[in-house]
Amino acid sequence: MELYYSHASAPCRAVQMTALALGVQLNLKEIHLMNGKDNQRPDYGRITPQHSIPTLKDKDLILWESRAIQMYLVQQYGKDDSLYPKDPSKQAKVNERLFFDACILYHRFAEYYHEQVYGGLEGDDKKLAALEDAVKMLDLFLEGQPYVTGEAMTIVDLSMLATVATMNCLGFELKPYHNVFEWYKHMKDVAPGSKFNEAGAKEFAAFK
Repeated sequence: MELYYSHASAPCRAVQMTALALGVQLNLKEIHLMNGKDNQRPDYGRITPQHSIPTLKDKDLILWESRAIQMYLVQQYGKDDSLYPKDPSKQAKVNERLFFDACILYHRFAEYYHEQVYGGLEGDDKKLAALEDAVKMLDLFLEGQPYVTGEAMTIVDLSMLATVATMNCLGFELKPYHNVFEWYKHMKDVAPGSKFNEAGAKEFAAFK
């Protein structure tokens, strides 16, 4: 099973942490994004027309979008469903938070930081405020519970951990968001692959 990835990419690290939690071996194929050329190669475009990472190749299946890959890995290779529950109501809650992650938290992270990292621009105050609002919402999700959807860690915790670790390394102050701050400290202790996640987050921050 091959994963086309970049160590600096938060979505790629989310997939790697999920695979590690499941005991799934990945044959890693690094794509260097900062040179602006690696993911634009014609041969890579034949694998993923979006030229995106992460992209998973498992026999005849080619799959991109990190959260879709996380779902697939648990459903295909998980010894149980703890990371992505089969129960419809529990799975719906995980899906809800995954969509929040993809469409709001990670989107606003990228909106604020990518133009600084890739374009050398100054941070935009309105985009920072939008990101802060997203973190406030995550703080509400975590009120009274140790994980994003309740009492057990799921793939959404791993996905958000990759993003929040990168934000932290870029200087985003987490302490005002008590629940997020405590969750982040806890996840660094318990999440499979948290050390390489932190290293990748620092690698991304170093591009700034």
